[in-house]
Amino acid sequence: MSLAARLEEIGRPMVDEQLRHPTVAGIAAGTLPDAVFRSWLEQDYLYLLDYIRVFSRLAWQAPDAHLGDLVDLAHSTLHDELALHRSLAAEFGADLDRAVKGAPCAAYTAFLLDAAADYGDGLAALYPCMWGYSTLGARLALDPPADPRYRRWVDTYADPAFADLTGRCAQMLDESGADPARAERFFVEGMRHELAFWDVP
Repeated sequence: MSLAARLEEIGRPMVDEQLRHPTVAGIAAGTLPDAVFRSWLEQDYLYLLDYIRVFSRLAWQAPDAHLGDLVDLAHSTLHDELALHRSLAAEFGADLDRAVKGAPCAAYTAFLLDAAADYGDGLAALYPCMWGYSTLGARLALDPPADPRYRRWVDTYADPAFADLTGRCAQMLDESGADPARAERFFVEGMRHELAFWDVP
């Protein structure tokens, strides 16, 4: 079993826990109050800005074979994912420019940026976000919300193109030479941050 596959096996019960979280369940049902999603959206926007910095920090260390993938991931996050957030911000009345990190966002981004000081650790730490959202998107798309705003959010993460990006992350992780025990530790901590992030400030 590859390292990424092993981490996914460990992470599946933690994805199930996210699906039971009231914020995720509200998105799935299309009933999440606008104010809650607006706050989450502002936090996730700030998170993604640092997520791009994580990719950039890893790209500086990357072997030549991985450099293009990391640049593509940073580009996709900057131009595709943040475009979704800006579009939804207009519909939910979110103020992305004046948003301030809450405690879960600050803790998660600090963890990721610190982990990215080491190539293998950084890839393991960021994998919960890529794989977790791809998995959540696929699960939620089986019975998508009627609200078109939440449906668009689900469709973004259920998109096969996003799954392809996740697959590229998995391949880089498998080829990174990361110590399996360390990778598991960073992955599990990342998954815990993913769950905590749904506790909207």
